[in-house]
Amino acid sequence: MSESKSILVIYNARLVDSSMDTEGFLVVVDGKIHAIYAGAGFSDPRTVVNAVSTVLTDEKVDSKPVFYDAKGLTLMPSFVDMRAHFRYPGQTEKEDLDSGLKAAAAGGFGTLVLMPNTRPVISTKAAGMAVVEEAREKSTARIFQTISITKNFEGQDTTGIDEITAEDFPVISEDGHDVLSTSVMLEGMSKAGRKGIIVACHCEDVSLAETARPYRQRALGFMKQYNIPAGKIHVQTPDVPKAVKFEIDGNFAKANEILALAEDAATMRNIETAKLAKCHVHICHCSTKISMDAVRRAKADIKAGLTPEDFNCTVEVTPHHISMVGTEEPYTRALVNPPLRSEDDRRAVIEALRDGTADCIGTDHAPHTQEDKAAGSPGFTGLETAFATCNTILVKKEGFTLSKLSQLMSENPAKLLKVKSGRIAVGYNADLVLIDPDEEWIVNPSLFQSKGKSTPLEGQKLTGKVHATFYNGIQVFGK
Repeated sequence: MSESKSILVIYNARLVDSSMDTEGFLVVVDGKIHAIYAGAGFSDPRTVVNAVSTVLTDEKVDSKPVFYDAKGLTLMPSFVDMRAHFRYPGQTEKEDLDSGLKAAAAGGFGTLVLMPNTRPVISTKAAGMAVVEEAREKSTARIFQTISITKNFEGQDTTGIDEITAEDFPVISEDGHDVLSTSVMLEGMSKAGRKGIIVACHCEDVSLAETARPYRQRALGFMKQYNIPAGKIHVQTPDVPKAVKFEIDGNFAKANEILALAEDAATMRNIETAKLAKCHVHICHCSTKISMDAVRRAKADIKAGLTPEDFNCTVEVTPHHISMVGTEEPYTRALVNPPLRSEDDRRAVIEALRDGTADCIGTDHAPHTQEDKAAGSPGFTGLETAFATCNTILVKKEGFTLSKLSQLMSENPAKLLKVKSGRIAVGYNADLVLIDPDEEWIVNPSLFQSKGKSTPLEGQKLTGKVHATFYNGIQVFGK
């Protein structure tokens, strides 16, 4: 006869995804979007109850629905992050699975790809699946754990790829490294290409990165000498001599100049290697105009049929690279890899998002302890500020629509991962986020769910607030 099913009705909402922006409500049955009612007039609970009763009667379902009043807020597909660091296992002082998942829920994320720079490095199927299974038991987000391209990031052994499938491991990555040997990278990419696995590249020429290191260390040495905290960029330093500030800024600028070349050289190498390997290369956290132009050319060649059939090239950018300029105060000392770039580079990244060259936005969430940040560890905590940063810059300042932002933060990365999320559509996973796109708030890292409290956005006003997050129809964040 009738079935006992879990039923959630979210009503009195503005429904927004890549192709929808309307008032309405939706019905979730057993974690899937079952029905969508678009249009005005569904703020009255009685109207909603009558409509839901009709559809459930037609489906012969007698379970009692749970009604959730969205109170006029905006309901979107939850966000999908192609690049986040949970530091798990082995670096639980920075983040662990629980704190990372709580931060993801607070930021509105329902699916995340985790990087393998753990202790030990995740280089095997068994190690990767252990994290996935533990996250699955917690049931707050969908986790894909990457394994490294080479064993332990040593740049030689690619046999770990032999034992995995694209279903369990749709992405592999050498994470904050790049494979030094092009022949080894070709081997790894060829294996991935045959299996349909995406190779996500932190594009950085290893030898050039080593050349840049002494300049960063020299700048950090001056900062330590004059008690300038590396993790607190907004701290005033009036007693520091101008000559010392000049040395700090000059050394960081020189390091960043070399690291820009390192990114550009590696981006072009990895694209060309992927062509020969016939694989899908995903360029992570692209930050320069030159690198983005290389991706644009690769995409044009694909469209024109000038590349091997199985070659593909996609690219992500980060919230911090669209919102901050590394050549201007106070962000000259904001350490991250790749570094914050020039205004010309920032504009190029935004335009790539606008014209479709850039496929998605990845947080590159990189939590550190305060001690590690003070010692110069690069990276920012980003899951809980990602949506607000992108909404503030792209929607409020650059004229993007919320639908376009949903495409970049939800639909496109979900498609890359072959996950049936990222849209408000019948049959899709009810991975949803309720937001107020106009609510202003001040970033206070002490309130983060993440263990990582370091962000250059501390004290800044952002627009756009996450109020609730649902994973498979179950509320995992919010009141």
